[in-house]
Amino acid sequence: MFGDASHHVFEIALALAVCLSIGFTLFLLTLPSRYDPYKNRAPGNSAEGEDDGKQSDAEGKVPGKSLWGAGKTFQIVVLGDIGRSPRMQYHAISIAKHGGKVFLIGYNESEIHPDILSNPHVKIVPLSPAPAILRSSSKILFPILAPLKVIWQTSNLYYALCYRTEPGRWMLVQNPPSIPTLAIATIVSFIRNTNLVIDWHNFGYSILGLKLGPRHPLVKISALYEKLFSRFASHHITVTNAMARVLKNDYGAQAVTLHDRPASLFQPISSQARTSFLTRLPETSSYAQDLTSDSTSTPWRLLVSSTSWTADEDFSLLLDALCAYSAQATSKPNLPKILAIITGKGPQKEHYLSRIASLNQEGKLKNVVISTAWLTPEDYALLLASADLGVSLHTSSSGVDLPMKVVDMFGAGLPVVGWGKFEAWPELVKEDVNGKGFGSSDKLWQLLVNLFEDRDGLLATLKEGALKESEYRWDGEWDSVGGKLFQLL
Repeated sequence: MFGDASHHVFEIALALAVCLSIGFTLFLLTLPSRYDPYKNRAPGNSAEGEDDGKQSDAEGKVPGKSLWGAGKTFQIVVLGDIGRSPRMQYHAISIAKHGGKVFLIGYNESEIHPDILSNPHVKIVPLSPAPAILRSSSKILFPILAPLKVIWQTSNLYYALCYRTEPGRWMLVQNPPSIPTLAIATIVSFIRNTNLVIDWHNFGYSILGLKLGPRHPLVKISALYEKLFSRFASHHITVTNAMARVLKNDYGAQAVTLHDRPASLFQPISSQARTSFLTRLPETSSYAQDLTSDSTSTPWRLLVSSTSWTADEDFSLLLDALCAYSAQATSKPNLPKILAIITGKGPQKEHYLSRIASLNQEGKLKNVVISTAWLTPEDYALLLASADLGVSLHTSSSGVDLPMKVVDMFGAGLPVVGWGKFEAWPELVKEDVNGKGFGSSDKLWQLLVNLFEDRDGLLATLKEGALKESEYRWDGEWDSVGGKLFQLL
């Protein structure tokens, strides 16, 4: 009987060994192609940037060689909506501008920058979104649905990186989200012999902490995961000096800071262009005359805020401030009325729209009109340039990231008030020069009253500072950091 049992165990072990052998063989046979620095070089350049001795034709092409060398091929990874990831789009535009070929990988859910769509050197590789049931925001179902969503994202991302794109020298990954992005990017970079570069916009675990609480086990696991996989990257880029300091002290990673700057789309405009835009935009057309005429008996100011309607942007701060401002405007007729346009999409939008409707019914917004909009990139840029004041509600889960929306506002010459109670805020906004910070709804409504009463000319001063800030552009910042890092300059 003992012999029969041993024979049975042997058969099972042999079957498992055969299955593992077959699986490993199939894995090896289906491995994606690897980046080869000595093959398919860029015209006139070797893998190390030296002359390879081959003669080029009249157009600068090396006979028998592709126009795009492997050393100038990039994978840019956004495990999110490409259209709502302006920084990664700007990376793609800059790389293509300097002779790179870009595969931009992410979800194609909203309008993408026109310079991306018109550029033959940038190819969008869309990911398939997870089924709706896996995208539920329920805290109760999160422990069940989150792993299933990660499995879906893992398979889609791995396939896109391995089989839908060419091997390249560089893979630039947006973080967060870190799960499963960093793990898949690390594995694929190893398999395909690609240099992994992480562009740190924030820390994934700190954002997860907003949803689950900072002491939740999954948040602690996420922090360890992020720290572990950060060690496998060849280079690190951060959006602030404060974030680079955290990476150095807590992660042991050396990073270069590439501050966000506005793209050329965001520009100050003339008063004539402003009038024309406000007249044609549906959300402002009814108020265009009051917004553009100094002689109107009912003065108005245009306030703009862009929000993703998520937990790290407490929209109730602005609502409470606007209600308080409305009450002040009732007792101070010289205070202008406010047209507040809120742009963006996100999970908490319907909740706040319902609250806005209730406040209107209660008569708490008599001197304020709140309108929401989802605009094309071109119209959004014109809206910022046409506004009197921008508002940022970004509260920063980590304390060391910065809101891109403020960068865009400065690009359009728009002064800003924003939540300023976090470490990195002074890297972007200079108090009383181009903007003001607040730390409560009370402080915000007081700022609105002071700026729109404009007794001391502070709004004009901030406007002048914002116009000065608009001179700093993405191209110059990227060339000095990204261009050198990727050896394109």
